Formats: sequence, C-alpha cells, structure tokens
Amino acid sequence: MTDKIVKRSRKTRLQLKGRMKSFLMFLPNMVVLLGRLLRDSRVPLAEKALFVAAIVYVISPIDLIPDVFPFIGQVDDIYVVALTLIRLINRTNEDVVRDNWSGGGAIVAMIDSVAALAPTFLPKRISRVLESRVELAPAAKVLSDIASRRQAVIIEVKPEPEQVSENDHAAAGKSSVMTH
Repeated sequence: MTDKIVKRSRKTRLQLKGRMKSFLMFLPNMVVLLGRLLRDSRVPLAEKALFVAAIVYVISPIDLIPDVFPFIGQVDDIYVVALTLIRLINRTNEDVVRDNWSGGGAIVAMIDSVAALAPTFLPKRISRVLESRVELAPAAKVLSDIASRRQAVIIEVKPEPEQVSENDHAAAGKSSVMTH
C-alpha cells in the first residue's frame, strides 16, 4: 500500500514538474511584460523599482539558486517575477497587467498558478526569503517625491558668513609677509 502512495506522489510530482516546465516557457515573455510595465504611467514608482530588481535578478547569473542548475535555477526566477506581478495586482488593478501582456493565455491566472506551484520545488528557506515583505525605503520615498515634483532635485544652500578671529588675521598677515 505504501508503494502505491509513493508512486502516486511521485506521479503527482512529475505532473507538477511538467506544469512548471510549461510555465517556464513564459519566463522571457514575463520579463518583457515587466519592461512594458516600467513605461506604464499607472504603475507606482515603488513597483517599478521592484520590476527593475526582478529583471536584474532574472538576468544575473548570481542569485539564490544559480541558473546553471537546470529547472530549479529558473524556478526561483519565475517565482520572483510572479511575486512582483502579484504585488502590483494587489496595489493597482489586474487590468494594468492584462493591458501590457502580449502573450497568449490568461496572464493573471498564470501568475497565480506560478506563485502557488513554485514553492513546492524550492527549498523552504528560499521560499521564505522570496515571500518576505517588501516596503518602500526612505530613499525610494524621496525619489517618489522628486518624481511627483513635491520635492526639488537641487536645493540652493546659502553659504554661512565666515567669522574670522583676530588670530586668523594675524596668521594671514604673517603668511602674506612671508610670501612677499
């Protein structure tokens, strides 16, 4: 009986792996989607910053699971992309994603499926790292203020008047005498 359970779970795992391989075929299109979303004015600046980070993560050979490991090396990449897109959908509207998707299929359903399926293949520690909460850092808030023109990029700083003491005058006089 336990052999049947093991065979079923092995069969189920193989089916899930086949499904994930199908999703991985969409990874390049999903990266293109992130690039399009960078130019969409409906996307908040913080989300755009995360998209840039996700694109760099996918392209970079150095990440949590290097891409030299077949299959699993790409699973963490697509998972990062899916999580950034889910975050965008939760903060805006799923139509923003749909409007920028040029691939076939229902992109929102695919993103949800990838986000649900990828953790089954990733080590739990890596899943936790990738799922951790991301908040807008103070520097990003400053950039957001600059982008929305609520804060100037360059601020004029008036010099403080120099206070020169008698010792400074005396030292200046000595040095000028010495230079003549």
